[in-house]
Amino acid sequence: MKKHSFFLIIEDKYQFGLYRTEVSELKVTEEMKQRIQEVLIHDPLFTVVRDTPMEEILYSDSYLAEIIEKKFYSITEVAVWFGISDAKLRYYIKPFKEYIFLDQELTPSTSTVIRLSFLAILKLRMIMLLKDEYRVKGLKELLGIDDVGRVNPRPHFSEETAVTVPDHLGEKVDILSNVLNQMLQTGLFEFKKKDESETQIVVNEDFFKQRLVALPNDSNEQIEEIKAQTEKLIKDNEILKDQIQDITAHKVKDIAVKLRERHIENVVVSELRAEALSQFESQNKIGLFKKLFYSSTIEKEKEQFVSNYLKVHLYDRLELELADYYQANQLQKVQK
Repeated sequence: MKKHSFFLIIEDKYQFGLYRTEVSELKVTEEMKQRIQEVLIHDPLFTVVRDTPMEEILYSDSYLAEIIEKKFYSITEVAVWFGISDAKLRYYIKPFKEYIFLDQELTPSTSTVIRLSFLAILKLRMIMLLKDEYRVKGLKELLGIDDVGRVNPRPHFSEETAVTVPDHLGEKVDILSNVLNQMLQTGLFEFKKKDESETQIVVNEDFFKQRLVALPNDSNEQIEEIKAQTEKLIKDNEILKDQIQDITAHKVKDIAVKLRERHIENVVVSELRAEALSQFESQNKIGLFKKLFYSSTIEKEKEQFVSNYLKVHLYDRLELELADYYQANQLQKVQK
């Protein structure tokens, strides 16, 4: 009798299309996620969103279930999807037109009516996700948009892995390096160790003594001028080296702070997920029968509950944790 009941249940579920619906929805969700990753792989804002809770929000928006990639949508339609007013959506389109709308993209937009493509909607969604943290000015800096709205593409990285030196300082270092190499090849100068950790370039006194006898008296002034210019070059090189060290030290500190902030964010997300799962379990007493036959539906409901919980609590909790971190840092600096 039990066996017979089990097959009746399975048959009923197939009859009403429940199994087919669950499998189809999961497949569509995974395909859409892969498609979003494909079209945004080189996008500068996607590198910022990636590997953060906002990435999951980007994939889990409900409008993705009904959007068609080859269609264009009005401001009103997209505003409804995002849960905001038309005016607010237009506010965030205006400063980022060069980024949102591609020159090569054929769009039915006119001077008065804007139509948004699938890619444009994804870009707008990332702007809406990042606007509270970066504001319009910060987003423009991430995108390389200048004061007149032109996009100046440049490399973007999700993590800083190297300390860079400004271009003008790098050029100065190269020029001074070439000059010093040429000077050393003449024999007029030599390396001299000041201590175990520092080496200086000094005038080769023996070289001058050997050649001063053969030089006419009027050459002494030229020699002195050469020596003065050389000493100036050496001083400039020392100043430049100090500047590079300062820049490197500040950059390393910035990287350390960013890594710490990312760690704090990951901890907050983990704590919120644990809280959400605990609340879900307490609010939904799930029996063995439901676990056996509705496991995929339960998992979807659980993930949706966790996603909504993160949307509600993540910003405030993260702001509080970061504030505590900055305050603790400030106290340590004062104590030192």
